[in-house]
Amino acid sequence: MKSKSILITGCSTGIGHNVAHGLQQRGHQVIASCRNRDDVERLQQEGLSCLQLDLTDSISIQSAFQQCLELCDGKLDALFNNGAYGLAGAVEDISRQAIRDQFETNVFGWLELTNLAIPVMRNQGSGRIIQNSSVLGFVALPYRGAYSASKYAIEGLSDTLRLELADTDISVSLIEPGPIESRFRENAEKAFHKYIKREGSAHEQNYLAMEQRLRKKGHASKFTLPAEAVLEKVIHALESHKPKARYYVTFPTYLFGYLKRFLSSRAVDRLMLKVSGEGKR
Repeated sequence: MKSKSILITGCSTGIGHNVAHGLQQRGHQVIASCRNRDDVERLQQEGLSCLQLDLTDSISIQSAFQQCLELCDGKLDALFNNGAYGLAGAVEDISRQAIRDQFETNVFGWLELTNLAIPVMRNQGSGRIIQNSSVLGFVALPYRGAYSASKYAIEGLSDTLRLELADTDISVSLIEPGPIESRFRENAEKAFHKYIKREGSAHEQNYLAMEQRLRKKGHASKFTLPAEAVLEKVIHALESHKPKARYYVTFPTYLFGYLKRFLSSRAVDRLMLKVSGEGKR
């Protein structure tokens, strides 16, 4: 198998950290990236090539991308857009600034980085763009509106990009995990307290229950899988001669993907309310 160069965002913990180490162990040239300098230094000590890249900052994105090209001798075989966070809160409580910040990291930063990578890939004649979406990129849950909207946006951009690159050897793949072992809930709780005013909200009581779920230790669901489950899909998207457009990962993703094709919107709504625990409100 030929070694490939790949830039990965959001590598401080969880999926990004696991995928970076896993691909390097398979012999690929991995350029990891993190937003915080302390995390960059930690990953460098772990033996990874790691750059500081803040997805909310165009200067940081462009600087990191140029450093990546220097490390890869001007060639980049693949980009794995992964860095993201989830903002919990009812849609009616989400401010314009809150959803703008959500999209700056989860969508706009990814798009800018992708648009830097595509000309390089066109010039070299091939490339792989791998997007870490979510089960919430095609179904919705209560109090996940901002995050779900960002993932729906990534799905739409990726599907369109795949069509626009159909006459090239640049593939676009979506990874669609469900519950995966990570610090996602911990980061979501921090974002909730930063952006959402609980007191006085029509959803105040539900927020209290939601916060308890976010603080719960252990797995968020009995279907939670380790980050290696995502690594397996990324390996196929990177190495296969025919990468898939979509990769489901966990049981909930397979289940909801199947049910959405056959159930009415009303039936899907009832199911998602039951799954989320909000159906008895």
